[in-house]
Amino acid sequence: METETTDNAASDNYRGVWGQRIGFGQRPALLMIDFMQGYTTEGAPLYAPGVVSAVAESVALLATARQHGIPVIHTNIRYHAARFADGGMWVKKAPVMKDMVEGNPLAAFCPQVQPLPQEVVLSKQYASAFFGTALAPMLVTLGVDTLLLAGCSTSGCIRASAVDAVQHGFRTIVVRQCVGDRHPGPHEANLFDIDSKYGDVVNKEQAIDYLATYATLQMPSDDPPRHHR
Repeated sequence: METETTDNAASDNYRGVWGQRIGFGQRPALLMIDFMQGYTTEGAPLYAPGVVSAVAESVALLATARQHGIPVIHTNIRYHAARFADGGMWVKKAPVMKDMVEGNPLAAFCPQVQPLPQEVVLSKQYASAFFGTALAPMLVTLGVDTLLLAGCSTSGCIRASAVDAVQHGFRTIVVRQCVGDRHPGPHEANLFDIDSKYGDVVNKEQAIDYLATYATLQMPSDDPPRHHR
């Protein structure tokens, strides 16, 4: 009851100031953030029950994007295993991230949402999918104006990516059932903040309905155009 009262008080306090809706745009892409087995393997340091649920919920979202030709981009986290120098201060703050090295089974993608060979995988070293990666210019080149986020964790890489997404000018949509964390408190608090200040948090059904309305959007081809006589 105390949590419900607190949530209601926060909503009342924010009403009329924060929480405007940004809505869906015309050109979507789906960003699948860090669905790696370290978050779904019981006993692993990063294990997060909420991510297990998010992976299962994301299967239908991912299938819909693929069916309708929506660009899908995946991210993972990778460090150089010798000294983790590319992890900088973040690995010093969170040494648990040292599992994210090539060859560690915990750093492998969850099988249910495994990237297809033609889908882009961006490796990152920090929380945001935008920081130090080619994500922003790739989305601009594709003409994307709406970025749907699924993945983990809500309080970490999802929040950081959502903040950077709106700062790069994208309509930022977080799919509620398709993101997860290790504890419901930070999960809900960050969804509240994202929905209030940085983007829209929507139900999976809304996201799937939105993606299903679009004609096939193909990734640019490297082949030269053919001229017909």
